[in-house]
Amino acid sequence: MNLETGLRGSATLRVGTSDTARSLKSGDVDVLGSPRLIALCEQATVNALRDALDEGSTTVGMRVQFDHLQPTPVGAEVRAEAVLERIDGRRLKFTVSAKDSGGIVAAGKITRVVVDVDRFMSKCCA
Repeated sequence: MNLETGLRGSATLRVGTSDTARSLKSGDVDVLGSPRLIALCEQATVNALRDALDEGSTTVGMRVQFDHLQPTPVGAEVRAEAVLERIDGRRLKFTVSAKDSGGIVAAGKITRVVVDVDRFMSKCCA
């Protein structure tokens, strides 16, 4: 593995109707839903690790600490960024944020754990 703090990743989304709180059943308004925004931030963490993991390894989500601060309307573009802040054994701790044209819309921390894909899948599918 070629892991070191400071690794960065990003992910971008143009908000569609399927991304709204109403569509995701996480609310009653037609703005970017928190579950979709968290998934975008997780995508940024995965992108940060794209070339850093050994073949046969991946990461899985373990913990999300997240503040959704401002609404983002359908049609707007939102960009998530992730920075690997700490490596604690197999646990990787990221700081994440998301911005749209109006500024910051979310911030938080995401912890992912490095796993061997075959071993992980054998545990869940046994």
